[in-house]
Amino acid sequence: MELALYCPDYGFYEKESDTLGRHGHFQTSVNVGNLFGHLLAVQFALWAEQFKIKSSDFKTDSAMVSLQIVEAGAHDGKLAADVMGWFQSRRPELFAALQYFIIEPSCRRRKWQAVTLSPFGERVVWCDSLDDKRLAGQHSDNFRIIFSNELLDAMPVHRLGWDAKRKMWFEWGVRAEGDAFGWARMELPNEISRSTPYAPNNLTAVLPDGFTIEICPAAETWWRDAATILGRGKLLTLDYGLTHEEFFAPHRASGTLRGYHRHRHTDNVLDSPGEQDITAHVNFSTIQQVGERAGLRTEQFTSQTQFLTGIATQTWRDTRLFGEWTPAMTRQFQTLTHPDHFGRAFKVLVQSK
Repeated sequence: MELALYCPDYGFYEKESDTLGRHGHFQTSVNVGNLFGHLLAVQFALWAEQFKIKSSDFKTDSAMVSLQIVEAGAHDGKLAADVMGWFQSRRPELFAALQYFIIEPSCRRRKWQAVTLSPFGERVVWCDSLDDKRLAGQHSDNFRIIFSNELLDAMPVHRLGWDAKRKMWFEWGVRAEGDAFGWARMELPNEISRSTPYAPNNLTAVLPDGFTIEICPAAETWWRDAATILGRGKLLTLDYGLTHEEFFAPHRASGTLRGYHRHRHTDNVLDSPGEQDITAHVNFSTIQQVGERAGLRTEQFTSQTQFLTGIATQTWRDTRLFGEWTPAMTRQFQTLTHPDHFGRAFKVLVQSK
């Protein structure tokens, strides 16, 4: 999965910049229009104000920036542009104090992002990872928001199956079968055996042979690292996902791993590696626990519908945040929140320190 998505030469996310949107392989909330980014920016500003970051406290010295937004998985930079564009037009005093960090290990994607974000100049800072020393230092005046949209679901997963006879988990490995790839049962590596999922309500007694579930140590590590560097602020993700118990529903006996090619869903994720997106649902129960063990407090775990509706309600009460809503904005909002579009499938987790 890691090679198929991120290989510098052949990876799906490396080969082309137009994988998203109507003419790409799949649609995201960002491609619906700029409303998604603007609503997130409203929430970011409200969070900053709740922490009593006033314009008189801001320091514009680059070494002492008061408002830091850190985005991971920025793809072509459109969401970052929408967020900063709202701050620039609606909250210029916050924009003056804003430093926008993008976590991006890919040189190719950095180039795409740099083109999109060129109007914002040095306000944008690129980092290879969360370990970057520019993110490590904290200052008492800094308020930091670390967020991602559809990032964790694209991190490589381990696909585990249930051996009903032996009453234990095995791993679905990948093997070559002529000119194609196929699945093969293999023993769990030691480092994975320590992370095997528990089945709620003693379901192991009735789980069918081969029942499949995914675990994602990479997502857990990323969330733990983000919590470590958060300092004072919010950690937020929006993504496809389920609670732990929901992974054990009978209709998910084959797991949640799937591929997308030209807006078509496929269960054969081993077909045409590098030519299709591969994704698996996020286990939000696990991610939430990781954050809480790292000292964070869970503020919200909700649907995208409820999260965005809560922000929109505040813009309807205070027109200074947005001005009057246009018919185009209303159509975007319906797509972002309707259960048949993005509203039901996407979940939002917010934790704070």
